This record gives sequence, C-alpha cells and structure tokens, in this order.
Amino acid sequence: MRDIGRIMNISFAMSIHQIRDESKTVSRRLGWQQLKPGDLLLPVEKCMGLKKDEKIKPIRGPIIVTNVRFEPLQLMTDDPLYGNFECILEGFPDLTAEQFVHMLCRAYRCTPSTTVTRIQFCYS
Repeated sequence: MRDIGRIMNISFAMSIHQIRDESKTVSRRLGWQQLKPGDLLLPVEKCMGLKKDEKIKPIRGPIIVTNVRFEPLQLMTDDPLYGNFECILEGFPDLTAEQFVHMLCRAYRCTPSTTVTRIQFCYS
C-alpha cells in the first residue's frame, strides 16, 4: 500500500455547487502531474489569494483520486461527443464542449492546445 502522506487542498472556486451536490467527478487542471490514484484531496472554496484574515474553507470531506491522465483541452472540441460527455462529468451539463473549453481557457489563461491534467475522483 502506498503512503499518500498529507491530504492536499484543491480549490473548486468555479464549481462549489457541483462539489456539494456531488455532480462533479472530473476536474481539469494546470499542473497536478504528481497525483496518483488513491491520493486524497480536500475540496476547498479557494486556496490562493486569501486576504489577511481569510481562512481556507473546506467545501466537504476528502475526495479520492481514481484516475489521472494528461490531454490537450482541444480534445474535447475535436471529439464533441467525448467533450459533451466530459462536460457532464465536470458538473456543467448545460455547456457544450466548446463553451467549457472557452471557460477554462479564460480562467487558466491558456489555449485549447494546452495540455491539462484530467483528474477523476469519487466521493468518500
């Protein structure tokens, strides 16, 4: 059995509701290449940019990483069937793949060709 060490905080500022209602089971991120299945993450409202008196606010208990892979964001728009299904897993069933990729590109200041870490998880 692998020692997972400490539980890492992971911000879900753009999808707090989806984490609370457990409709989100996938998240795309820049970085996070070190994650492995079995790692525990604590979903929080935000981790960075906290003001002096602000504290980290957990959204819920830990989530368990079940799969990690790396893919360009544009894979979602290159294959719209895949992309639209992934929007559902991301907790945004009302967005098209194109709208979702545009939203992430704006939030992460990246392009559709950017390789992201696709993190799949389940709720404990």
